[in-house]
Amino acid sequence: MNGGRIQSSDTSRVSITIGIIVAVVAIAVISYFVFFAHSVKEQMTGFDPNRPVPDDATLRKRLTAEQFHVVRESGTETAFKNKLFDNFRPGIYVDIITREPLFSSADKFDSGTGRPCFTKPISPDLLTEQTDNTNRVEVRAKRSNAHLGHVFQDNTTPTGKRYAVNSIAFYFIPLEEMDEAGYGAYKSLVPPVAQK
Repeated sequence: MNGGRIQSSDTSRVSITIGIIVAVVAIAVISYFVFFAHSVKEQMTGFDPNRPVPDDATLRKRLTAEQFHVVRESGTETAFKNKLFDNFRPGIYVDIITREPLFSSADKFDSGTGRPCFTKPISPDLLTEQTDNTNRVEVRAKRSNAHLGHVFQDNTTPTGKRYAVNSIAFYFIPLEEMDEAGYGAYKSLVPPVAQK
């Protein structure tokens, strides 16, 4: 500067400084959104046994009122008016709270009851069974304690059991999306053509 006048070299330095500041801020903003989107995706996809089970306040924000009513208040969907009772595509059924795989399409069958029904879970260790106040045997996900439905004796199935569950308690992950959704390790549980 000479006598209070801005010279062209001063203008260049100011412009360069402003350009660097704008670039740093833009990189910081982009990095934040990339990290934030990645962390949200991690929370919402795949199953991580180390991810904590969300509390009820978080679930009330994340789930619809009907989903919360079923999984936390032991509600029941209407037969034949739910999204998965007639779905026989190959894939897995995961807990809506933890995303833990609980049932495979390999074990799904049409019971004629208007509910998703399975002959068995992926592993019996993933579920708890207890008699409820209606003398039915309630099935809950062990990790999330989500109410899933009920299990009945059924002599028409290979296991002698029918797990009749609420479709709203699950996300269905189709076989062709399992890798992308973080469930590639479970593909061996799913035959290419589901049973009906």
